[in-house]
Amino acid sequence: MAKPSDHRPRLAKGKSRPQRKGHAKPVPKQTPRKPFKKRLPSPKGVRPGRPDRLQPLSPEATLQEERPDLVYGRHSVEAAIANQRPINRLWVNARLVFDARFRPLILDAKSNGAVIDEVNTQRLNQLTQGANHQGIVAQIASHDYIELADLITDAKAACRQPVIIAADSITDPHNLGAIIRTAEALGAQGVVIPQRRAVGITPTVAKVAAGALETLSVSRVVNLGRALEQLKDDGFWVYGTASEAGQSVHTTEFDRPIVLVIGAEGAGLSLSIQNLCDVLVSIPLSGKTPSLNASVATGMVLYEIYRQRWVEKLPPIRLGGDQNQAV
Repeated sequence: MAKPSDHRPRLAKGKSRPQRKGHAKPVPKQTPRKPFKKRLPSPKGVRPGRPDRLQPLSPEATLQEERPDLVYGRHSVEAAIANQRPINRLWVNARLVFDARFRPLILDAKSNGAVIDEVNTQRLNQLTQGANHQGIVAQIASHDYIELADLITDAKAACRQPVIIAADSITDPHNLGAIIRTAEALGAQGVVIPQRRAVGITPTVAKVAAGALETLSVSRVVNLGRALEQLKDDGFWVYGTASEAGQSVHTTEFDRPIVLVIGAEGAGLSLSIQNLCDVLVSIPLSGKTPSLNASVATGMVLYEIYRQRWVEKLPPIRLGGDQNQAV
């Protein structure tokens, strides 16, 4: 008896295999078609069909969000200088420094207190995050400064013994912002900062100051030494902070109009500024750390100044039954 073959016979081309009884061919299920919806235009920066994913912003848009104080490009910087906008710093490449068109503008910005830095293209690319800078970048001052004469007048009108802070070569914006915040909180009448080799009022300074710039006046001067001489002529006494000064802050009497000069961390007050100070004071330290943060030192000296004035306002204490004896 022959065994059945395991191989099924091939069908002729064009013919289909016959269906078995009881096994109907399944009919595919038809799903109803969805009504057509008109696609709305996608907002700027959003990819169609993917609302949760944003398209990367251009270098120009990213820079505008992160550094609103920067202006770059020849036409933009030229217009800023021509319109007398206050400029903190100007970065230019070597080709534009001696360009006949930009040379007068650069000299004009320098005469108004801007710091001119000649840098290479790599530095400009870093500042603008790859945007089209055309070889020049300017940092625009984000604060309206007050003239020193107006600051002196307002300070004298505010109280009998005003206090003004002078920052010497403070380059850290966080330090300057903290100094401004502390000065306003304790009741100082203003702050004086130099235009050269020091940070101006940048967005970082304003953020750290936490709103103090809305009520505290800041004057930006070309020469800090001349500003101190002008303040002395107007009746202010200049007190400088120095780590090696012989007079301790808690033994010093602050009973007159005061200019408190704070130096940068590490370097401290410059020698020329020290020579202009009427009194040099120090904060006694007991630990191994040789100096304090500039903003911390400002807060400690300011507190001692106002502590002495608060104590003077306290009524005298009478002892026992003797009403004539007071302490």
